Amino acid sequence: MVSFGTCAVLLKAAGLSSDLPLHTIDERVITTVANHEILPYSAAVNNQSNEGVAIKKVTNVFSKKILAKRALREIKLLQHFRGHRNITCLYDMDIPRPDNFNETYLYEELMESDLAAIIRSGQPLTDAHFQSFIYQILCGLKYIHSANVLHRDLKPANLLVNADCELKICDFGLARGFSVDPEENAGYMTEYVATRWYRAPEIMLSFQSYTKAIDVWSVGCILAELLDGRPFFKGRDYVDQLNQILHILGTPDEETLSRIGSSRAQEYVRNLPFMAKKHFQTLFPNANLDALDLLDRMLAFDPSSRISVEEALQHPYLKIWHDETDEPDCPTTFNFDFEIVDEVGDMRNLILDEVYRFRQQVRTAPSGASGQGARLPAQPGQVPLPSGQQQWTSDDPRPQDHTPYSGNARTRDTPINNGALMQVHS
Repeated sequence: MVSFGTCAVLLKAAGLSSDLPLHTIDERVITTVANHEILPYSAAVNNQSNEGVAIKKVTNVFSKKILAKRALREIKLLQHFRGHRNITCLYDMDIPRPDNFNETYLYEELMESDLAAIIRSGQPLTDAHFQSFIYQILCGLKYIHSANVLHRDLKPANLLVNADCELKICDFGLARGFSVDPEENAGYMTEYVATRWYRAPEIMLSFQSYTKAIDVWSVGCILAELLDGRPFFKGRDYVDQLNQILHILGTPDEETLSRIGSSRAQEYVRNLPFMAKKHFQTLFPNANLDALDLLDRMLAFDPSSRISVEEALQHPYLKIWHDETDEPDCPTTFNFDFEIVDEVGDMRNLILDEVYRFRQQVRTAPSGASGQGARLPAQPGQVPLPSGQQQWTSDDPRPQDHTPYSGNARTRDTPINNGALMQVHS
């Protein structure tokens, strides 16, 4: 880690009007900033609060309507969800040249890695890690869903992780609103959503309804990837993705098939040879049986049969974490009225208004007042527990009344690496 002194001058040289007291902590940042460019994510430190800050550069915002809409959507959603411990915190925002800008800078909570990099690293992960990660994802997702928002792009790369196992959901550019009216949700079906490997089958098959279950499917894919160390449904294209899902989950029943909105998709699935469902215990012979039961419920082909986020939080696999009083709903639903704006110029004005309003709000408060990233790191032998619970510091990181799973997976019979993940940089 190298200190390069105050970064504010360099940020202004890059066109930023930042008044934030930042200095860089990443050698890659200083070069790009000095050349009037900032990487998509750059690391810095607030000199006043000593908090780490991630500078996210959103480029070419107004080159296409869809990019402008995504930028506006993410800015609004990050503000709406600000304060939940499992959702990345937006500290501040900046725009260069307000009269003619094509990029925005978001100052966000600095995290050490993401779950994709952790999985790719091959470092040992235990069942306790899996429980911790899935629980935190579900807590964040419960908060998001309670605001009538679908994330629509949950994947390991969008789950930021610290060495103490703290996890936060990020990237809300593809999020959309959810309505109890199926006709309103049906309009979203034609849009590109979710990275293919984590995309629910009802999206590909144009089901007649579109629900919060699409995010639960993605969490199931993430759980399977944690258990196996590699993506579970790794389709090469749309058809191969669907075939891989059917190969594991089997041929859907007639009632489920009848709800496929696309007649061509219905015909395609009906013409395939019958496939029996594979048992997850065969695919993951060393996994915790409770984990496999939760996985089975998350990866139900029929979205109406899929477990809900609230039910998943109460599942036996997560019982050592579950505390209903510590799993809040969002106080207010999110207003998607801005989605009707269709002109890039109008979106530019809305983004400008959002940035100025938010800056006025956060810059009048004491520096570091948000405090969303200021959690103490886990001590040796600990997995971080939900707030309000005591840490248990024996070799087993879980509560004293918990009987550890005695499976014989490659890492499941080992300690939790002193409670911390190795720091991984992708």
